[in-house]
Formats: sequence, structure tokens, C-alpha cells
Amino acid sequence: MGLLEDWCDKEGTKDDRKRYLTFVEKEDGREAIRDTLAETMRSHYDRLDRIADDVARLGYDGAAEILRTVLPTSAKARSGELGEIIATELVEEEIGFRVPVRRLRYKDGREMALRGDDFIGVGYDPDEKLWLLKGEAKSNKVLGKTTITKAREALCRHDGRCTPDSLLFVANRLLESDDENDVELGRTIRDGIGTKAIRKSRVDHMLFTMSGNVPPAALKADLDAASNDRNHHVVNLHIEDHQEFIAQMYKEVQKLGDA
Repeated sequence: MGLLEDWCDKEGTKDDRKRYLTFVEKEDGREAIRDTLAETMRSHYDRLDRIADDVARLGYDGAAEILRTVLPTSAKARSGELGEIIATELVEEEIGFRVPVRRLRYKDGREMALRGDDFIGVGYDPDEKLWLLKGEAKSNKVLGKTTITKAREALCRHDGRCTPDSLLFVANRLLESDDENDVELGRTIRDGIGTKAIRKSRVDHMLFTMSGNVPPAALKADLDAASNDRNHHVVNLHIEDHQEFIAQMYKEVQKLGDA
């Protein structure tokens, strides 16, 4: 079972090219995935093998200190980044795209917000042609219409395509990989940027929201109003104690062994 499957109950509807999903924590679901989620969060900030190497060289305290230097401390940054982490995991578990780059590893400041698309998923159609997912992630104690509208505006920028700088960032990180399949994928993405071959109809949109309130009517209304020229995924994860949950999980992330 996957992270979200162990953690939450899911409900969903699909109407032609539009999919609406809601997730609510199961009773004791959070306890069941607490350790898994903490490790998943670590993996978005650094490679787990590097953290293990730090433990071997410096012990738990030293490794935890290194990890702390990249973790955000402000409530706003933590909220946004945890939303992006969970969105990425949900894309791979539920939507069927791969998110090949964990972009939080490349931040140039622990409190700095990363620019560009929040996440980009990559896949192929039955003819082995590149297909992309452009995603926006929003995490709010109270999710409202203004936030939803701004997220939709971000998705629609650049004619609905992934921003070229965000896409190039993904391509370049893949070209640095030791995996030849990743290198080939990176080259394919760069070629697509250079030849302008990635049509907007081959870019799905996903709006992921994590909120302390139940999904407002504006979220489903936003999906209903979206264009029919591409696939759309709109998701809400309801966490009643939204802010406490985020603070709790960032404490868990810093617990390495006996640290």
C-alpha cells in the first residue's frame, strides 16, 4: 500500500477529462504513516544515502544537525513545502506520473520559496511520446476562493504549458544523473523545449490543496469551470489540525535514531 492509501480514506469523481479527489485521515491513519512520512520528507530535502553516510561518520546528532540546516523554520515555509512534498507523493501514487526531481534539494536558502512550477510530472502516451503534468500545491489552515483562483491563474500561465525555466531545471538535473534512462529523459525534455514540440494538449494540470477546513465549494467550482482541452486533477487533503500537524511532522523529520 502507498502512503496516502495507508493514511487516508479517498473519495473521487471523474467527468470526462476532469478528476476530483478528496482525502480525509483514517482513524489512527496518521500514526500508521508517521515514520514513513518523516522519512519521505527527509528524502525531499536530501538523498537518504547521504543522510545514512552522515550518521555513519558523525553519529545521529551530527547528521541531524546537517539536516536541520536545510529545513525551513517559519510556519509559512513549512506549510508550503510539506504541501509540495505530499502533492509529489500523491502524483506518483495516484495520478500515474513520475516526478523525477525532488526540487527542495536545490533550494538556495532554507526560508526561500522556489520559483516556477511547484511540481512537474513526466510520463509517456501509448505511442511513447512525452506527456507532462504541471502542478500547483497550496497548503492553508483555511482554504478559500482567492487562493484557488491564484493557483488556477498560475496553471494557466504560458498558455497552460510548464514554464520553460522550470522544465529546463528538471531536464538539467536529469542530465546530471548516473542513470542512463534519466539522461535520455532529460535530453528528450531539452529537445522538446528547443523545438517547441510540447503541445499544450499534452500537458495535464493538477491543483493540490491541503487544508484545515473541508474543501470549499469554490474548489469544485474551479474544476467545473476549467477548460476541456486537457486533463485536469483537483485534489484536497483535509487535515483538521493543519498547523499542529505540520509542526509535529517537522519535529519527527529531525529525529534520526537516538537524536
